[in-house]
Amino acid sequence: MAKTEHFRKAANRLGISQPALSRSMAKLEEELGVPLFDRVGRSVKLNAFGRVFLKRVENALNEISVGVQEIEQLKNPDTGKVSVAFLRTLGVTVLPELIRSFNQKYPRVEIQLIQSTISRSVELLKAREVDLCLISSYAFPPGIQWHPLMEQELFLYVPANHRLAAKDSVDLKEIGGESFVGFRQGLEMRERITYFCRKAGFTPVMKFEGEDVSTLAGLVSAGLGVTLIPEYRGISEAKIKKISVRNPRCYRKIGLTWLKDNPLSPSAERFRSHVIEWFAT
Repeated sequence: MAKTEHFRKAANRLGISQPALSRSMAKLEEELGVPLFDRVGRSVKLNAFGRVFLKRVENALNEISVGVQEIEQLKNPDTGKVSVAFLRTLGVTVLPELIRSFNQKYPRVEIQLIQSTISRSVELLKAREVDLCLISSYAFPPGIQWHPLMEQELFLYVPANHRLAAKDSVDLKEIGGESFVGFRQGLEMRERITYFCRKAGFTPVMKFEGEDVSTLAGLVSAGLGVTLIPEYRGISEAKIKKISVRNPRCYRKIGLTWLKDNPLSPSAERFRSHVIEWFAT
């Protein structure tokens, strides 16, 4: 009814008579004590009560769908679907090889990959829209388990014509006072960059802000400042230069997260075990 906004069309889609649908709807509204639809001629439209109720019904139907899927997977743990949120920088480094190795072992398991930020990945996990997240360490809310996997080096990126562009490595203090291209306030990487700069003896001057590595790298290639980010290969070396940082050692920890009190499906459990073993070897 909410989709068709018409009794006859809804009845046809459900394979029942229109009177039967009308009686069912009237009984439901009677039990709830409020109307769910406003009648407009021959059509109907969800009202405020209907919109609130529809959201809960859709969530309930989704939970039922997840339950059916989990039962099917219990019958055969070599099948099913695993949904994983991941950071963009991992999509061009470790993720392709990780997925390839898992697919060789379990070719019938479908893997859904969702590129996202750290905070958004956590939101997706809490909403159970993903099973697992490959993200860096974070101030996780209660109920989320994080397992460290690796340390990801952070590099200094400067414009190709920068005074330090000819160097392969530098001390971070050498860019003290330079204009920084950084992540917006509130993102974990913003705090991390500020931490390393202060450790080197200065506070970074953030002239431009962004939300992802590709945006920051693009701003650096345009000569708008320098930045400290994981390895990025999306821009020609003729426009931007990657430099290792000797002191302090700049890195972030990457790990795997899941909900503590939410049992994983058999296929997701296999993927979690595979990821942990793969990084350990």
